[in-house]
Amino acid sequence: MRFRTERDSLLEAIGTAARAASPRGAGVGAPSLRLSLRGNRLEVVGADPDLVIEAKATVAGEADGSTLVPARLVNEIVRSFDPGTVTFVSDEEEARIASGRAEFMVRIPVGAEITRLGPAEGEGITIPAERFAAGLEQVVRAALNDDSRAPQLTGVLMEATDTGLRLVATDSYRLAFRDLEGLSALDPGSRVLVPARALAEIPRLVASLPAGGEERELIFRHSELDAVFELDAVRLTTRLLRVAFPDYERLIPAAYPNSLLASREELAAALRRVRLMVRDSKDSPVRIHFTPDGAELRVLTAETGQAVEHVAGSFSGEELTVAFNPAYLIGGIEAIHSEKVVLEVIDGSKPATMRGEGDDDYRYLLMPVRVS
Repeated sequence: MRFRTERDSLLEAIGTAARAASPRGAGVGAPSLRLSLRGNRLEVVGADPDLVIEAKATVAGEADGSTLVPARLVNEIVRSFDPGTVTFVSDEEEARIASGRAEFMVRIPVGAEITRLGPAEGEGITIPAERFAAGLEQVVRAALNDDSRAPQLTGVLMEATDTGLRLVATDSYRLAFRDLEGLSALDPGSRVLVPARALAEIPRLVASLPAGGEERELIFRHSELDAVFELDAVRLTTRLLRVAFPDYERLIPAAYPNSLLASREELAAALRRVRLMVRDSKDSPVRIHFTPDGAELRVLTAETGQAVEHVAGSFSGEELTVAFNPAYLIGGIEAIHSEKVVLEVIDGSKPATMRGEGDDDYRYLLMPVRVS
């Protein structure tokens, strides 16, 4: 295989596909990428057993072929080059990658394999890419990262509603859901559970698109086993999670007697400051004492001391104190796009809710931390 191309174009394709390359799908040795050339079309594929990312690029092809290369090493090599032309030549034993005065001879991985998932058949559904990606950014953060504890919590539920599409994720300590009104991606009454790891790639892909112009469209299709998302020259295929998602609606309180309205930026900044006292601890909560003129944040530890800061705001309800995991609390605030945030609480043992002022389509629930 032989081709020439600009560094930035090759780096974008390799870097995108490499995000799916993991040790789980590496077979023997380090994770690999498959490069395939036909004419002037280069396809780069990275995969693990549950996720495949295929990225395409236009190059100056000189000899068709296909080869495997170590994902991380080749990505770093191409990134190290100055902008300009990159030449790639491979045979059965090695790949030669050169640009300017630099030349690398990389051994072809022995025993490496690339997973191929069966693409979902049927006509795709067009989704507004930026809007879908913005919703995913708000929700994916609440999914569980470790699939050894509860695999069903590592996914994002995509559920058809009467008015559009709902995205839901939970790790059992917090829950986030976003209603995308008027967005029809599934048949009425249907739902699919998509791995959060796969969906987390979509906002990154959308962010990499050139700014300006018309809103891009994402093509979505799914079968009983797999889901496919296509955006420009990138196709992402992932296995669906075939497990039952929790009955999350019963966790959402019908009403809240206590509500704080405060500046999103001021509350986030204050939380980051007081959290400095417990930055290296996962168990120390932040206590929030709600008063009519706002909230007092307090972090107290026997080892380092304490930090206290008052945040101005408007509070309605009964004066009380509730403790939270500071990282989860900051995560919820960062997901809200409004200038002001609403924090609603019942007491120190029932789920609290965060949302943006005037935004009823997004909710971030989190459990308080019990303190003595």
